Formats: sequence, structure tokens, C-alpha cells
Amino acid sequence: MGHSHPLEPNKVVWAYSQGIFPMADENGEIHWYAPDPRAILEHAHLHISRSLRATIRKGIYEIRMDCAFEQVMRSCGSREETWINEEFIKTYTYLHRCNLAHSVEAWKDGQLVGGLYGITLGAAFMGESMFSYATDASKVCLVALVEHLRARGYTLHDTQFLTPHLATLGVSEIPRSEYERRLELAIKQHCLWRA
Repeated sequence: MGHSHPLEPNKVVWAYSQGIFPMADENGEIHWYAPDPRAILEHAHLHISRSLRATIRKGIYEIRMDCAFEQVMRSCGSREETWINEEFIKTYTYLHRCNLAHSVEAWKDGQLVGGLYGITLGAAFMGESMFSYATDASKVCLVALVEHLRARGYTLHDTQFLTPHLATLGVSEIPRSEYERRLELAIKQHCLWRA
């Protein structure tokens, strides 16, 4: 797949079903990626530190889902180096309205202070990006997401690339061929985001 293609929603969904995802470069040009190895989060391997466990137990943040999808995307994109431009926001907000893109949000005193979003296809969740304006806010969202996905039978949780931050949470890498095999199986399953 070449670059510079507009982010037509059907094309984006097809790409995800093939293990390919788009990102924009600093000039706004869109490129398509299929990393090898591929980073995934095995839900059984999710690492929750003692301090994070304490934060969750204290109920510092109120966790909501799909209440502020566009706001989550904009917050994820409001950093110096970002691949999330207006074209992405437009397309993924449309996919959100089609029940294919979802956000998990951390709220405190009526303010959105952390969140993440991703795409769902069958029993696969493709995590896209996360942001945090308060201590552990995005991590609390990730824990809530994992609980949500496990409860609903999702079998594949893609995080695209392995970063040092994700590694501390239990993310690991598998060969792309293995990822594609698992993706093909996951897409055939039927999971409901909302029960």
C-alpha cells in the first residue's frame, strides 16, 4: 500500500483486518505500517504495580467509556510530535459512530484527565494512543479496558509497537506471522463492546 491515500473509513477498516494501520508523518502525509515483530498485550500478563493498584482502589478517577471520544483523540494528538491530524480525527470519529472505534476515559472533578482509544474488529482490539494529564490516569484506563475486554471475550489486544512504557505494563512482541494468524481468528469471532 502506498502512502498519501485519504483515510477512507472502509479502507481503514480493511487495513486493520489485514494487520496494517495508518500514521501521518510531520508533513501530514499518511503512511501504512505492519510492524514485525508486533506488540500485543496478553491480558493474563498485564502488570499492575502496587502504586497503581492503590490508585485504582482509592477510586481517584471515574472511568467512563465512549463519552468523549473526539476529545480523547484530540488530547492524544496535542503533543509536539503527533501522527494524529484532522483527517484522522474525522475518520476515527466516524468509525466511533459506527461502533468500531472506542474510548476509555478517566475523569476527575468533571474534567477529562486521561484516556485511550482504539479500533475493535471481532474479538480484536487495536490500541491506538493514550494520554495522561494526571498521575496514572491512562494506566487506570488501560486496566479498566483489559477488564472490559476480558469480560466480553476479546482474544487479541494489539498495541502496535513496544515502548519502554508499555513494556512496564506487560506488553510483549510476537512475530508478524503469528499476529496475522491470531488476528484472522479473532476477526471471525463476535464480541459485543456493550453487553
